[in-house]
This record gives sequence, structure tokens and C-alpha cells, in this order.
Amino acid sequence: MFYSSPSLENLIGELSRLPGIGRKSAQRLAFFILKRSDEDAEKLAEAIVRIKRNTRFCSVCSNITETDPCSICSDTKRDRKTICVVEEPHDILAVEKLGQYFGLYHVLGGVLSPLDNIGPEDLNIKSLLNRCTEDVDEIIVATNPSIEGEATALYLSRLIKPLGKKITRIARGIPAGSDLEFVDDVTLIRAFEGRSDL
Repeated sequence: MFYSSPSLENLIGELSRLPGIGRKSAQRLAFFILKRSDEDAEKLAEAIVRIKRNTRFCSVCSNITETDPCSICSDTKRDRKTICVVEEPHDILAVEKLGQYFGLYHVLGGVLSPLDNIGPEDLNIKSLLNRCTEDVDEIIVATNPSIEGEATALYLSRLIKPLGKKITRIARGIPAGSDLEFVDDVTLIRAFEGRSDL
């Protein structure tokens, strides 16, 4: 459907490309933006441009950051003997909001998925292995409890165990098929407390 305004149609098209946003949601968002003041629209546009210009991936853990290394990697109070491996940067936010884990992180940038042509070389696995120095005692694998997440956890276990490091998996209190960012705090805390050796 085309509106009388090509600009409106263009905005709806761009918004509908966002994950989880269909055409109807994109239309609602576009009309909401239209109703806002010019100042509000400019703030939104500026925030989008600023995040693209100012953020990058941490050279150590691949978290999203404006400084390199990120604030977690450069925090000397963090436990440097544990590394929690997650799929994406938003998983770090889910764990951090609990206030229960004080170690370091490593973002894989996805999971192994042969059907999507994602192999080990497409993930940040080599940099994880480089971080498995003598100072690191435990690697906690906190990939999602999906088939791909489990396969990735097993693959990492086979690579890390020969290095003499303890490798654990967060407990399976998290429902299969769900993402860490949507799991409630109590379930995620229990999953960390009940992690087991891989």
C-alpha cells in the first residue's frame, strides 16, 4: 500500500526491516513519530546516528562499547578467573542486571547453525581460546537452550577441556527455545547457581 507521502512509505519500509516489526507495527510507529514534535523526531534520528558512529565491539570480549576495551573488561574489580560465554551482547545485559555474576564475558556473535551456514569460523571462538590463559579457571557456557545453543556448548567443551580448564554450562532451568534476554531474574539466577560441568 502506498500513502500520498513517499517519505511516510519510506519510513514504514525501513521500520518494517527491524526484527519483530511487521508492516502494521511499522505503520503504527511511523504515525507515532509523525505525531511527535520535530525535536523528538530529531532526538530519535540523532540517537540512531550516534550509536552507529560511536559504538564498536570490544577487542577483548566483543561486547558493544564506546571505549576499547569495554568497561567490564577494563574493570579491575571483576573476577578474571571466570569467563561467561554468551551468544550476543544483549545476553550480557540479562546476566548483569541480576547482580550475581562478577566475572568476565565473551560474546560469540551467534551459535553454530549448519542450516544457516554458520560454522566455527564465523564465531568468535578463536579469540575465546586465546583468552583461556593460565589465569582463567572456569569457562561458563551460557548459550541459549536451543538445539544450536546446545551444539555450540558441546563444541566449545571439546575445544576447552583439553586446555585443562573447568568448563560449565548454566543449569537448564531456562525453558528450551527461549532467549536469555526474556528469562525472568529468578530463573536466570537458579540457572547460574545450578550450572554443571560439560
